[in-house]
Amino acid sequence: MAFVSRIPGAVRSALAASPEANSFNPCGPTLKTMSFDLSKAQKPSVLRRIGALFYDALLLLAVLMVANAIVVIPYEVINGHPIYESFVPLTLMRLYLLGVIGAFYVYFWTHGGQTLGMKAWRLQVIAQDGEAVGVNAAVKRFVWSILSLIPAGLGLWWSLFNRQGLAWHDSRSNTRVVLLPKSA
Repeated sequence: MAFVSRIPGAVRSALAASPEANSFNPCGPTLKTMSFDLSKAQKPSVLRRIGALFYDALLLLAVLMVANAIVVIPYEVINGHPIYESFVPLTLMRLYLLGVIGAFYVYFWTHGGQTLGMKAWRLQVIAQDGEAVGVNAAVKRFVWSILSLIPAGLGLWWSLFNRQGLAWHDSRSNTRVVLLPKSA
């Protein structure tokens, strides 16, 4: 709290008056403090969802390169041979990277409901009741999204035929993706 004394008086009193003063979030406001009005919800197109998925894939590529280097470099220095030569270490590495991908999505879905790609395409994941997505629902959504994308993305394409625009992983995890309005 030492930094508070350096804030000008008017700003300090405005901060103290706001209910969010004690819950500073450097990533901006989260859904935990607000609810989404489902009557104004617009369903996003499949192409918009795929666009966000590609944006996230670029960011995930960088994250996975770092996560891979953290494990592979020490492994190969210690053992003297590449990790892909042995079945068990390779399988464990693949599970680890899948866990990193899961942690990426679960974190962003539970902290604001948007990944970077979803922000760029103005998409947000919310619970069916308009509230923030909890950890259990986010984990369920991640697992079901893998299963829904395996058969040529059939679970995602299903949103074209669903009246509410829900993909398989949306309906199985009681979440939905909404299109946010353009900010002025």
